[in-house]
Amino acid sequence: MSSADDEIDKSSAPLMEHLIELRRRLIWALLAFFLAFLVCFHFGKQLFNLLVIPYQWATVWAGLDPAKAQLIYTAPQEFFFTQVKVAMFGGIVIAFPVIASQIYKFVAPGLYRNERMAFLPFLIASPILFLMGGALVYFFFTPMVMWFFLAMQQTGGAGEVQISLLPKVSEYLSLIMTLIFAFGLVFQLPVVTTLLARVGLVGSEGLRSKRKYAIIIAFIVAAVITPPDPISQIGLALPTILLYEVSIWMARLVEKKRAADEAEAKSESSEVSS
Repeated sequence: MSSADDEIDKSSAPLMEHLIELRRRLIWALLAFFLAFLVCFHFGKQLFNLLVIPYQWATVWAGLDPAKAQLIYTAPQEFFFTQVKVAMFGGIVIAFPVIASQIYKFVAPGLYRNERMAFLPFLIASPILFLMGGALVYFFFTPMVMWFFLAMQQTGGAGEVQISLLPKVSEYLSLIMTLIFAFGLVFQLPVVTTLLARVGLVGSEGLRSKRKYAIIIAFIVAAVITPPDPISQIGLALPTILLYEVSIWMARLVEKKRAADEAEAKSESSEVSS
């Protein structure tokens, strides 16, 4: 009985070490997010004004005075909670390098050296691609979407009443955050596909044969997660299709590298055997 207890104790020791390590990494990640959240909440109004700039660009495109662009809130607590959401959004973005590094440090000891070297570039590429998607939203698609909605206004006159767009702060923030997250996640497609190709779950030929289904799914997903206007839907679907083509190319590169490594390993083994 005592020998069985000893085996259980030995098997539980590594598990406890992993749990302690996981707790330590989670504490560092949460601490980084909390500090970034406090900084962003302190500058909440400035950050929200920064997010409103695309709306002001849209008013210029619509031929309106950008100084008259305004947002409203109809509940006393609405703008406060909007600043909290902005702070959380900014906190995640700022703390992401720390969070990603803590995930990598937790996973890395269980990987071989070549696996760590292969995983590290994706850890760097992922936030860069996310920022590229967010920048595309900020500098182009948000102004385009808001210009589309501003163009639906009525100035008033003979036979029509005046209808003006007065966005709520919470709804505007929800719109721009949805677009940033949607484009940021879509821009991760080459990273995810390349990782799957490395482990052999997908291949370039399989991706190429399913291209027509991917195009249909891209438009369906864009219609679901974007506002109900054709500009944002087409604007998300087209980059998704382009990134799918990039994913096919990346998967092909992975397959070529794997074939070259296998050929080199075979030649080395044949030399050793001879």
